[in-house]
Amino acid sequence: MTDCEIYGLVLAGGFSKRMDRDKANLVYPFNHKPQWEVTAECIRPFCREVFLSVRDGQHLDGFCEGSPETIGDRGSSQGPFSGFLSAMQRVPGQALLVVACDLPLLTSSILREMIGHRGAADAIAFKSSSDGLPEPLCALYEPAMLEVCRTAAHNGARCPRKLLIQNAPSVELLDLPRPDVLDNANTPEDFARLSLMLEQRKTIE
Repeated sequence: MTDCEIYGLVLAGGFSKRMDRDKANLVYPFNHKPQWEVTAECIRPFCREVFLSVRDGQHLDGFCEGSPETIGDRGSSQGPFSGFLSAMQRVPGQALLVVACDLPLLTSSILREMIGHRGAADAIAFKSSSDGLPEPLCALYEPAMLEVCRTAAHNGARCPRKLLIQNAPSVELLDLPRPDVLDNANTPEDFARLSLMLEQRKTIE
């Protein structure tokens, strides 16, 4: 299972309706770069190549020659599954490290721990600190699980978390090293709170 290569997929194509601006372009303290770029750099050491899942007409601040290749969603009606399917078509038979662009507290060490468990499972994900359920938008999907995603999406599925729950025997769930590491920013209030957390941590360091 682990003889296939890992490709990275940054999910940056959401509509950010509750944020009122594109979450992919948010700039957090001390990063000085849009969040899509920070996320891509975070996962790059573990991947042969990193792709950006984007929607039609989306503008990414700072995007230039040398930035990761973009993959357009095949359709917006199925949420993250659209990005999954588009990436599957681009790199069939390979593993995907899928990470949402709105996780500013995520670090390379967290991803290294997850990838270090690669082995018998078709997918590896962390447990949510709030309910213990899988966190599907920071997870590693082996080819077998990606085929499951394709079938589910063709049958109208929209929830990757539910898919991981339904395929529990094939999924390895890990405890988060810190309960807040996958806190995401959906609203301006979330952005302010997470920005403050990053400022405080940098000051302590």
